[in-house]
Amino acid sequence: MNDQVRAVETDDPEREAGFQAHIDAEKRVEPRDWMPERYRKFMIRQISQHAHSEYVGMLPEGNWITRAPTLRRKAALLAKIQDEAGHAAYLYSAAETLGASRDQMLEDLHSGKAKYSSIFNYPALTWADIGAIGWLVDGAAIVNQVALCRTSYGPYARAMVRICKEESFHQRQGFEIMTTLAHGAPEQKAMAQDALDRWWWPSLMMFGPHDSDSPNSEISFRWKVKRQSNDELRQKFVDMTVAQAEFLGLKIPDDDLKWNEARGHYDFGRIDWDEFWRVVKGNGLCNRDRLRNRREAYENGAWVREAALAHAEKKRARAGREAA
Repeated sequence: MNDQVRAVETDDPEREAGFQAHIDAEKRVEPRDWMPERYRKFMIRQISQHAHSEYVGMLPEGNWITRAPTLRRKAALLAKIQDEAGHAAYLYSAAETLGASRDQMLEDLHSGKAKYSSIFNYPALTWADIGAIGWLVDGAAIVNQVALCRTSYGPYARAMVRICKEESFHQRQGFEIMTTLAHGAPEQKAMAQDALDRWWWPSLMMFGPHDSDSPNSEISFRWKVKRQSNDELRQKFVDMTVAQAEFLGLKIPDDDLKWNEARGHYDFGRIDWDEFWRVVKGNGLCNRDRLRNRREAYENGAWVREAALAHAEKKRARAGREAA
């Protein structure tokens, strides 16, 4: 029985109980294993949205390749963007093991049906924004994604191991840019502070709504897709980042931020959830631009995909003739 047939078999209570016991025993689910249809669809949604975020996430940084201040900065930024493209490829491949079609996933993205991380609907206005994206956005991604290295679906978990290693480099790259600016001329430090002011709150929104407001949290924990709540991960990020901002000599834009000795964590201000949902629903500053640019890139690259498929078919045909 092939992978896709296994994935779409009719759900069965006895089998579902065995499937849950398999997960409870901390065993990975692999593509050839039987799985409930709900689990298959849930994982396709989770993995494809993650892939879309990597795919769209190249756009705000791509605009700065030619404007980066030095050749070293250009090369490093280009390498980072190539990494993000690779992350998307790993994740689309992982979703395909569940029977998903890459063409359909991309069609859902380009039509606006599928979602991606709201953070990528904010503009990168200055070079300091590239530093803030690396420091804050990739830093938040690492906090969120390290736990996914232990997620229950095997291909996803294995992809996350490599992705997290590369994201750690991206975070250090961004922090190094911010360090250079914050310890530079007054104008450079002001630029760094401005970028922090604009990216701080969207970075906190990356972890998603409170779990009590998230319809998928309960099933995600039960299937061990998630290991920590959105609020726990957000708190971990805040605790980690405050000391980094202090090192930079920058001020986090939150008057309510203070250390709580009793909790052993920082208290922080209220997130503007109205803004979060507005951006998620497609009404952020760059939502329309991002999707338009992705659609144009996909359409303009059609000839490359067609040529690659034709070349692969030609190689297969040649190999068949030689074998005969």
